[in-house]
Amino acid sequence: MEMMDVVNEKDEVVGVVSKKEIYEKSLPHRIVHVFVFNKKGELALQLQGREKKYCPLHWMCTAGGHVQAGETYEQAAVREFKEEVGAEVPITFLGKDLFIGPKGIRKTLASFMASYEGPFSPNPHEVEKVEFFTFDRIKEMIKGGEKFHPELLFLLRKHFNVY
Repeated sequence: MEMMDVVNEKDEVVGVVSKKEIYEKSLPHRIVHVFVFNKKGELALQLQGREKKYCPLHWMCTAGGHVQAGETYEQAAVREFKEEVGAEVPITFLGKDLFIGPKGIRKTLASFMASYEGPFSPNPHEVEKVEFFTFDRIKEMIKGGEKFHPELLFLLRKHFNVY
């Protein structure tokens, strides 16, 4: 059973519960996002797998997910990147943001950046594919109605002035 830290408004750990309980009770918790750029400045996005419980077949950052109990943000980012896209790369901290999700659930999002050309080896249970896009193409996709994870839209707006 996946256990996660519950955090307060200062991002301090105040408890540990199961992932199931986090969502049943809408408890505040931590999430990581990794944004990977190639040498051309294009951003790699993953199309989330069809088996995902939340936002299947939505575009998402290159890799991301829940911070497990006792994990640092950086440890979680490295783990998620390896689990989802099958690679290990040096990452750089971008920032932390408060995100209010469905049902008012509060999430502290920690974002990281990396430079990587590929190849990616997506986990077929989590990721349909990973592709590089220019920011102009991402804007077109959003305007065209393609499905994007709400946390990705929030972070694209906040850190990259894309949406």
